[in-house]
Amino acid sequence: MSTIVQKTESQLRLAIEKAVQAAVSAGELPNEALPPFAVETPADRTHGDLAVNAAMVSARAFKKAPRQIAEAIAAHLELDGTALSRVEVAGPGFLNFFLADSYYGDAVKEVLAEGDNYGRSNYGEGKKVMVEYVSANPTGPMHMGNARGGALGDCLASVLDAAGYEVSREFYVNDAGNQIEKFALSLEVRYLQLYKGEEAIVMPEDAYHGDDIREHAKGFAAKYGDSFVNAEERERRDALVAYALPLNIDKMHRDMAKYRIEYDRWFHESVLHQNGELQEVIDLLTERGLTYEKDGALWYRAGEHGEKYQGKKHTNRDGVEEGIKDEVLVRANGNPTYFAADIAYHRNKFARGFDTCIDVWGADHHGHVARMKGAMDAIGLDGNKLQIVLIQLVRLMRDGEVVRMSKRSGKAIQLADLLDEVPVDAARFFFNLREASTQMDFDLGLAIEESSSNPVYYVQYAHARLCSIFRTLAEDGVTLSAPSDEQLVLLQTSEERDLIRHLTAYPGAIVSCAKDQDPAGMTRYAMELATLFHKFYNACRVRGVEADLQQARLSLCEAARITLKNVLTLLKIDAPEKM
Repeated sequence: MSTIVQKTESQLRLAIEKAVQAAVSAGELPNEALPPFAVETPADRTHGDLAVNAAMVSARAFKKAPRQIAEAIAAHLELDGTALSRVEVAGPGFLNFFLADSYYGDAVKEVLAEGDNYGRSNYGEGKKVMVEYVSANPTGPMHMGNARGGALGDCLASVLDAAGYEVSREFYVNDAGNQIEKFALSLEVRYLQLYKGEEAIVMPEDAYHGDDIREHAKGFAAKYGDSFVNAEERERRDALVAYALPLNIDKMHRDMAKYRIEYDRWFHESVLHQNGELQEVIDLLTERGLTYEKDGALWYRAGEHGEKYQGKKHTNRDGVEEGIKDEVLVRANGNPTYFAADIAYHRNKFARGFDTCIDVWGADHHGHVARMKGAMDAIGLDGNKLQIVLIQLVRLMRDGEVVRMSKRSGKAIQLADLLDEVPVDAARFFFNLREASTQMDFDLGLAIEESSSNPVYYVQYAHARLCSIFRTLAEDGVTLSAPSDEQLVLLQTSEERDLIRHLTAYPGAIVSCAKDQDPAGMTRYAMELATLFHKFYNACRVRGVEADLQQARLSLCEAARITLKNVLTLLKIDAPEKM
């Protein structure tokens, strides 16, 4: 929460504690400890700006009706020197407090003083957090799930940074294991088909059939000709992967950069295979008696540590609850599984000193969560420090119809296709409109519409309108000067005060989003800020009013502009000065 919000709540709590002590001294309340109480913001501001339940929670301790307790407290309250003007006792015993005029002016001055840093706090106390997101399979193009995961993961990292955590962004490149073997096989088939025909060599059903594989095979053939047609299978496959995989990874880098995502590290799975960390994890689990052999494969006893993270157990067809199923660590062919590498990767993360590791996964990984958290316990770490954000599916819509194919290519829509069709601002904002756990529709038509129906346009227009106020007044020779308390106290209308109260909520909104790991709260905050500014703009003239009131309203406009720009910057969305 903002400094003034914290200060005001502290003043309120201290005033209540002193009032209780005074009531005890006067014999109006028994000499008992005041229980912890809540300070909340009422939904209806006519009932006050802050509501306190101190009397309600004290009823048992004081052996009195809450209304009596509230009246005793109110009678002894001293509010001079605080940001509170008065108190009312309401209903069964609520204490409703009203903010003083000075509060609103001080709030505006706080925003102006902090500027670009307004909203940031030290809530996270510098604790190290890694956010790993997207981590798309490098054997093919990125899809809509990656698009949503990228926006949510990146904005979550920004929220955590603003809340005072030391944040690292990471992309895990699965450049080893079974999917790379399948990638190699797919490339090999398409390469050989160029010289021997598609009827001579059939692509396996479970291989990668995308056009990108064909394009890579053609590119490889253009560079090397038929020189690998008669080579050893392993040599040919290794050469094809060495050619195609860097191209795919390079495209991932370009797509992420276009999406305004910059990672602190791209971590390659192959490193875990090469430096022995993967084998260390397998050996460690074996030493702890958590593995067994079956059908030539090495299995991990997932339930021994994972069931405490499982939540509601799965019920089979016979109505019997099933625990967590065991996982293969090493296949019968000797190749480690993705799961084994994933354990080693997370062990590597925590070894780098992160207090918390957050993974952003697709909802199809739901069953993987408890197993992976349990695996952290199994290797001597704390599974609670691994936190998973699961992202539900996205439906692309146009004119009320589901869109599955790109108009440009006629194929399944990829991240790159989306960013060619809609502005990056719209993509990042839209994907943060809903909590990760909810399915969402992405309206392609709305994303490019220049109207108030488009939420990102609506918010950006508010920023542009704020900037236009300053340009217009500058033409009249009026510029913003440091406002005085006497000027700021003139901000008395409900539209002005609603806007100011929302500005003070910004730092707390960031902390709330960080706690909930829900960056969608930032878009909701921005949209509400835009709405409150537009209401202010329509109700309160800035140009052509008395000079002191004009300066006060200009100061409020500047505070709103700063805050709106800060939230858009946090989301990595442009804050245009003209539209």
